[in-house]
Amino acid sequence: MSIRTRLLLSYIAMLIIPLVLLFLTGIGLYYMLVQDLKRDYHVDLSQNNPIKEVATIEEENYQKIRSEIAKNPISADDPSNWTHWEELVQRVNMGIVLRKNDQLLYVSPIIEDKEGLEELPAYSSYSGLSDAELTNKFFVLRHHDFLYPDGSKGSLFIGNHDSVSSKYLMKYGLLFLSALVVVLVLTNGVMTYLMSRSLINPLRSLKRAAEHIKDGQLDFEIRPASGDEIGELAVSFEEMRRRLKDSVELQLQYEENRKQLISNISHDLKTPVTAIKGYVEGIMDGVTNSQDKFDRYLHTIYAKTVDIDRMIDELFLYSKLDLKKLLFQFEEADLTAYLKDCAEDMQFDMEKNGIRLTLELSSQDPLPVIIDREKLKRVLTNITENAQKYRDKKEGHIRVFVVERPEFVLIGVHDNGQGIPSDVLPHIFDRFYRGDPSRSTQTGGSGLGLAIAKQIVEEHGGKIWASSRYGEGTTVQFTIRKADQGERRIAT
Repeated sequence: MSIRTRLLLSYIAMLIIPLVLLFLTGIGLYYMLVQDLKRDYHVDLSQNNPIKEVATIEEENYQKIRSEIAKNPISADDPSNWTHWEELVQRVNMGIVLRKNDQLLYVSPIIEDKEGLEELPAYSSYSGLSDAELTNKFFVLRHHDFLYPDGSKGSLFIGNHDSVSSKYLMKYGLLFLSALVVVLVLTNGVMTYLMSRSLINPLRSLKRAAEHIKDGQLDFEIRPASGDEIGELAVSFEEMRRRLKDSVELQLQYEENRKQLISNISHDLKTPVTAIKGYVEGIMDGVTNSQDKFDRYLHTIYAKTVDIDRMIDELFLYSKLDLKKLLFQFEEADLTAYLKDCAEDMQFDMEKNGIRLTLELSSQDPLPVIIDREKLKRVLTNITENAQKYRDKKEGHIRVFVVERPEFVLIGVHDNGQGIPSDVLPHIFDRFYRGDPSRSTQTGGSGLGLAIAKQIVEEHGGKIWASSRYGEGTTVQFTIRKADQGERRIAT
């Protein structure tokens, strides 16, 4: 869920949840109001509006008392009527006051403070609702003036210490407002906390991850806590961490390879240089006291110089391949004719060394491929020379074969040499790697031959690999892409 959607849902929740909670609060307060009214007014309030029900009962009792007084004003002087009327008004927690002229005939017990009754409204022939409030907080709710038969002025007052509106609406109104404030504060607080936790905690994790990366600590994993934008950022952080870790490990490997490279170059160059130095010192010291010995020393010096020159050439070629600075001249060629020419060139030198070379073609028909003629011949030369160096049988045999596939051509070189041990086989295409730990020049060259072959094949868009059975021989195979129909000369 995106942060935008989450914020929208949070906004909706901050609107709906308070409304629901306030609705439930209103129901609770309404229930409390009903219970208060039941307790104070002793009436059944379960059917109608409780406040309206109390007001109705008040009005009915008032009308009943007023009606009796209107029919017989003398009844207002009868104490038995006072008791009856008191029972009526007590049901709704009210009191009555009867006044004759300026004399108070009866005052309900509920009206404790009698001093404020002096401020009751004067006689005015009024009958109905009233809103008079005395100093003792006694509310006159209903007021009826009448005349006795002898002409005396009588007044009936029905009221309470508090009106229903002032006593209950104020109380529960304040409770509702308090509940409103609490609900809004709690809802906003909880939603803000949940939103901040869902945003801040992942950001803190990313901050810790950034600090680890800054300190070079890359051996940990960043796990996204959600699928939102922060989760996507965590995925990007994890990808960055993996790439940085791979880059650091690669850099360390490069550094190790560089050290190994310097060590190998130093060793491989020092051996022939030491030999040349020894033979030159021998000539200078007059050890070559015969022409034959002198010629043999010079021949050896020349051979060592050729080895050094070849090693430097191979190192220079590999460096240019590794830095992608060697230009390739790709062109469409007939692989069948090309391999025949290569085999003819290599066969003469191999036969002098007692090695038989055979070429097995899948067909004599033209086979168009995209190659750099010179570079691909270097691949074949390096593979076959490597096979000749590790020959261990009197009659050597190298077989070059071709297998055509729909999109590429597979070229293989098989020899019947000593083979390669299984623990050595995965490393034969590594630069400067040689199976001979002593790095003797008698059994190997610079260790760059197969590494160069791999680089050239990969520049052709192919792959190279080897298989071997120790003591029986080795097969090196690589692929070359076919030329598309209509494709012609390509240069890069």
